[in-house]
Amino acid sequence: MMQELQGYLRLDRFPHMWCPGCGNGIVLGCLLRAIKKLELDQDRTVIVGGIGCSSRAVGYLDFNTLHTTHGRALAFATGIKLARPELHVIVITGDGDATAIGGNHFIHAARRNIDLTVVLFNNNIYGMTGGQYSPLTPGGKKATTAPYGTIEHNFDVAELARSAGATYVGRSTTYHSNLLANLIAAGIENKGFSLVEAITACPTAYGRRNKMRSGAEMLLWQKENAVHVKKTERMAPAELAGKIVIGELHKREAPEYTAMYEQLIAEAGRETGGGSVTPLKGR
Repeated sequence: MMQELQGYLRLDRFPHMWCPGCGNGIVLGCLLRAIKKLELDQDRTVIVGGIGCSSRAVGYLDFNTLHTTHGRALAFATGIKLARPELHVIVITGDGDATAIGGNHFIHAARRNIDLTVVLFNNNIYGMTGGQYSPLTPGGKKATTAPYGTIEHNFDVAELARSAGATYVGRSTTYHSNLLANLIAAGIENKGFSLVEAITACPTAYGRRNKMRSGAEMLLWQKENAVHVKKTERMAPAELAGKIVIGELHKREAPEYTAMYEQLIAEAGRETGGGSVTPLKGR
């Protein structure tokens, strides 16, 4: 399988910059297996990243790729999708990039139900920029900016996406890699805003401060603390405390933004008698 995926990589960019034990390579492999499964055309697929360890993945991918500014990956991706709605647009982002500085972009991309697939690498920390806690760092966990443990309540980003208007939401861990690859494929196939949260390990910035000192130890933690959504139907709330619910968490039908936008342009053109209308450009 690895040889089959090599055609998707810029091999001259290796070795990668991720630390030993980092789970980002597993998430990247799952994304590529999903793309392989769906037989996406590399020339008609755009992968957009923001800033952070996860977003460095775009540099290793042989697609149309953008490495954008901090928190703005979804803004760039929205522009691409509006200009070229026929393209597959995938966003790679991290927990800080997407839900802190990029939080408003995340909420409104989901609200619009624009046809983007967001793969959110959730390692519970700002790994690249110094180990600060993020909006997804669990309460009580330590970071460079919370040496005694954060007292803030963390987002459930899957619930946030669902509430904002996303039409597909899934979550998996790097331990459950087959499930993660399948969820990403389903998210790409969904015609609308899709979030796939990938619980991944950062032993350097997060693990060593929170008594998990190796990637293997963090993978074992994922195995022991993840519960498939189908199993939760038979579990009491007390049994679910502290657990990570994985699987397909939400799916619904709703109008997709770029399709509605194209229809609006066509209708405006008929009203003006011109047959078509070009959206106004900025002055």
